[in-house]
Amino acid sequence: MGRNNGESSSEVIRIIMAEKGKDPRQEESKEVLVRILGQDILGSRTVYAGITNIKGISWGISNAVCKKLGFEKSKRISELSKADVEEIEKAIKELEIPAFLKNRRNDFDSGENKHLIGNDLDVRRDFDIKRLKKIKSYKGQRHSLGLPVRGQRTRSNFRRGGKAVGVKRKKK
Repeated sequence: MGRNNGESSSEVIRIIMAEKGKDPRQEESKEVLVRILGQDILGSRTVYAGITNIKGISWGISNAVCKKLGFEKSKRISELSKADVEEIEKAIKELEIPAFLKNRRNDFDSGENKHLIGNDLDVRRDFDIKRLKKIKSYKGQRHSLGLPVRGQRTRSNFRRGGKAVGVKRKKK
């Protein structure tokens, strides 16, 4: 209790680490970020878990990429060379996986099975919702009202947004 003379706890930690000969700012900046397909991934994560940070990559697809490239799943992202990172990007772009693992089966426009990644996935989903609203389908109407689309009950849940049906209080 002798040190805390109006200093915050972070200042006390800096003072203690400075006495030990360590600079706390250097320890914080040691974390490595690796950029794969426009997504920053922490270097401390394993390849298997790190690839799943990319939007559109599930655990199953991450497993398939690791097996295809022969990477050990427990290998850290920071241990990958630039050639390995490029290899991962190429493998993800040219996925050869069964159709049931793909996230865009029987595409509305082309009719083929695709697997979309990153911003493409967001843009395509937004276009699909706009198309449903435009043709005034049931799902499109539910989207525009802010209600659940997939048949959930609304009596007790989904109270925050949209017009939910429920028990109303009597006016006094």
